[in-house]
Amino acid sequence: MAKRIDVSGLTAYYGSHKAIEDISMTVEPRSVTAFIGPSGCGKSTFLRTLNRMHEVTPGGRVEGKVLLDDEDLYGTGVDPVSVRREVGMVFQRPNPFPTMSIFDNVAAGLRLNGNYRKNELNDIVEKSLKGANLWNEVKDRLNKPGAGLSGGQQQRLCIARAIAVEPKVLLMDEPCSALDPISTLAIEDLIGELKERFTIVIVTHNMQQAARVSDRTAFFNLAAVGQPGRLIEIDDTERIFSNPSVQATEDYISGRFG
Repeated sequence: MAKRIDVSGLTAYYGSHKAIEDISMTVEPRSVTAFIGPSGCGKSTFLRTLNRMHEVTPGGRVEGKVLLDDEDLYGTGVDPVSVRREVGMVFQRPNPFPTMSIFDNVAAGLRLNGNYRKNELNDIVEKSLKGANLWNEVKDRLNKPGAGLSGGQQQRLCIARAIAVEPKVLLMDEPCSALDPISTLAIEDLIGELKERFTIVIVTHNMQQAARVSDRTAFFNLAAVGQPGRLIEIDDTERIFSNPSVQATEDYISGRFG
């Protein structure tokens, strides 16, 4: 199986503090990989290394390699902005641009990255909103502020904005944690549809969600308080939840800690 993402020996720091240590894994194209584990074990930090968002944090740096289709994202001369075009991100809380219309929110990345004629922009915005299952709800108010939508709609708007530039990978950092159950279900259904076109990596504290939406699951944990987070185990989701190979994984899934 081809590898879309291939991480080897990755360690991430905040200043002198080592947040995660020696993580190696692969992510296959057009799949959903879920990261689970207790709070503070480095799941979101690791996610942010996959599109070089980690280094935006003061003191943030990494050692090791992250390959996207065999290109080292941390290689000499690689532009972090171009990396984030290829590897999009959806955050924990919906973050539409508050002063922009629904249309302009989706078109923002396109306008930054190229010159599009108006009819081209219209087509891509419509396609992206349809891809985020939002078009029918907003098609008659595209010029209204994106911030006026409900929380679940705002998150789908952010997904539409992320997919408009056709990234290879879509990272999602607890995308449903601020949403109600109905909106959460809508996002989960959407993830299942989007994996036909994109490679998706999702951090979630909801193990039932990981079981529902992902093909593979990675369990992260700390050896002890103050120690860096580590990847304990990664496997097919069904196997992780039914017959994990590491006792700590089973203890976490069964609620003995976390």
